[in-house]
Amino acid sequence: MTDLDTFEELTIDAFHAALRNRELTAVELVDWYLERIEAHDSAGAELQAVVTVNPQARGEAKARDAFLAAEGNFTGPLHGVPVLVKDQAETAGLRTTFGSILFDSYVPESDATLITKLRDAGAVILAKTSMCDFAAGWFSSSSLTDHTKNPYHPARESGGSSAGTGAGVAANFGLVGIGEDTGGSIRIPASFNNLFGLRVTTGLISRAGFSPLVHFQDTPAPVARTVSDLARLLDSIVGYDPDDPYTVTASAAPNLGGYAQALEVEVPLGTWRIGVLETGFGSDGNPDAEPVNRVVRAAISRLEELGVSTAPKLEIADLSGWIERTSVYHRQSKSDITDFLARRAEVPVSRFMEIYESHKFHPLNDLFHGIAEGPDTTDGDVEFLERRLNQERFRRFILNVFAVEEIDFLVYPTVQVISPTREELIAEKYQCLTFPTNTVIGSQAGLPALTIPVGFTPDGLPVGLELLGTPLAESKMLQFAHAWELAAKPRKAPAL
Repeated sequence: MTDLDTFEELTIDAFHAALRNRELTAVELVDWYLERIEAHDSAGAELQAVVTVNPQARGEAKARDAFLAAEGNFTGPLHGVPVLVKDQAETAGLRTTFGSILFDSYVPESDATLITKLRDAGAVILAKTSMCDFAAGWFSSSSLTDHTKNPYHPARESGGSSAGTGAGVAANFGLVGIGEDTGGSIRIPASFNNLFGLRVTTGLISRAGFSPLVHFQDTPAPVARTVSDLARLLDSIVGYDPDDPYTVTASAAPNLGGYAQALEVEVPLGTWRIGVLETGFGSDGNPDAEPVNRVVRAAISRLEELGVSTAPKLEIADLSGWIERTSVYHRQSKSDITDFLARRAEVPVSRFMEIYESHKFHPLNDLFHGIAEGPDTTDGDVEFLERRLNQERFRRFILNVFAVEEIDFLVYPTVQVISPTREELIAEKYQCLTFPTNTVIGSQAGLPALTIPVGFTPDGLPVGLELLGTPLAESKMLQFAHAWELAAKPRKAPAL
């Protein structure tokens, strides 16, 4: 075993090097993570990030160790890597709750396609992580696990809906994590937890076996403490899946599965040109936005010092209007959730309205009310069709900004304000569709986006900057983020 007494901030590369040198086993690492979860999830810091620990995790790790001992090589690129998975992905033989207390006893018979890919790559499914009910919100409020704390400031939100993955990866409950992003559900918790969180071009990763919210916006994707880990995890989960027709996108991606390899090419920061979206910043007069603005602007200044070219003070007129006119949750989500449930025989409810009428969802999930008032189907729904057309108009508008300004990425604060406190949410300071998160820009324009950690407020709260890219720009985005990471070293672990 390695002489290290802690595996905090361990990377995939360092883990695999230790395995090859016989300094560490996969079982030892799994044991360390399980002990840490036991110490800080329901006890200690009481993060409430984990819904279900996989009872087979240690056995899976033992099998990886046995293979390495017998064959002298790895079972795959994620050999023995303990992964935290948002409880939105179905896992065969392992409880999957979708964040809902109604599904407390639901055990799927088959794996989501992504879970199969993780297993094929040699990963160990360590635990399922918390999320708000059916991913319908930006916060952690769950009828099953209630509130997931931010490990940097336990009185504040971890962000959602991939709350447990964000808090868990930040707190070193696992080596890497899987979240899911519809309107910002990976990038918000990554921003609030000093992590790298990616929203890929929809269709690069299969959604089969994930509960939906807006199927043409939904995408699973990786969350990690380092860009290298993010890229290695991404390599193993992209690809075409006949069970998800949207994955024809993967067939068109250049160098599909070559994301980690792309990081081996040194690309100086001076190679890039970014556009600074001024309308993505909150008011400096807002005490919740001012510290975010200060950190993000300092990061942009640092990027300029490092050679990045900028197109400053870009504006999208009536940005809030664009966001409102391209929002489809109230029109689409009811039919998507109902269609998903209706295709499963052993579920406790088969329609969204059964969930709503049971009142067994967290009371802070206000989006449920708007979804319930929406149509049962989008067929013939004029308002839905207009909003979908607006999404395409918004997409063209933003891509035109890229063309006119000759930029590689558009940048802005991932979220305009600091992570709210639990008390502020209870007091209804924020509602789902009015929460000032910029993540909806990429989601509703159908573009990939990556949040990168860029610093902390004076109170020690993490702040993220979002890179918005053009379709299938994931390799470029990761290269930029990696260059920033090497220069700025923005990742700092929370003190638990």
